[in-house]
Amino acid sequence: MKNLIFNSSMPRSCSTLLQNIFNQRPDTYATPTDGVIELLAGAKERFTNSDEFRASKDQDLMLKAWRNFAKKGIHGYAEALTDKENVVLKGRGYKSNIPWMQNFLEEDPKIICMVRNLKSIAASFEKMYRKNPDKTSQWYIPHETRGTTVDKRVDMYMKNIPVSISLDQILDGLQQGLDSKMLYIRAEDLTSTPKTIMNELYERIGLSPFEHNFDYIEQTTHENDVIHGLDNELHKIKNKIEPLKEDYVEILGIDACNFIDTEYAWYQKYFGYIN
Repeated sequence: MKNLIFNSSMPRSCSTLLQNIFNQRPDTYATPTDGVIELLAGAKERFTNSDEFRASKDQDLMLKAWRNFAKKGIHGYAEALTDKENVVLKGRGYKSNIPWMQNFLEEDPKIICMVRNLKSIAASFEKMYRKNPDKTSQWYIPHETRGTTVDKRVDMYMKNIPVSISLDQILDGLQQGLDSKMLYIRAEDLTSTPKTIMNELYERIGLSPFEHNFDYIEQTTHENDVIHGLDNELHKIKNKIEPLKEDYVEILGIDACNFIDTEYAWYQKYFGYIN
């Protein structure tokens, strides 16, 4: 079976960059945003609610069969993607399904979660908003006076998908004590000291070290970003890894930045963005 690794990260946190770094390895295939966890979630819903499974008198056998279906399904999916030994599947849903994945994989899943200063994430969304004035934005709803100022848009960025669900997934994991099952990487650290971070990551997930070319990361993952309605180059990476520019005060203003640090202090403190 494939060695499965899961990239389940915050939006705008360099998760696509990480996938393309992985793809420099000849033994590894890293996907763009991938939907296999959604396939399994759909199957779980049918296993839970369909009359055929509920009518079975041997529920233990059905549970065993279901878990085997899920395990063989995700491995079969990965085997169809590539002949390479290691497969890194990218999707937000993995970090919210750790106990379930433990059950059907019969081991702890290797889940990487890229994180980033929330002020930088909000600033990234605001830059996209300003970059596309020719199209109606989901962040601007004047008849409801929502998104009509920077401060109001920042509130929307934080409280709507895709940021809100990732925040909830991380918070729920912390509240359940599952944070030890996650491999958190700060985007700021990856882009500042990529060699150190990748060596540490490989040690933790059991892969051999690899000498990457951080001066040129070829874009090997491609997505149809038009469907997101945010930016047509949402997942385009910079080929050379350089430290991230921290321009959130310039973009958002001090009041919006203070709002984020106060409203989401649990996240900002946990990942070391504020004291």
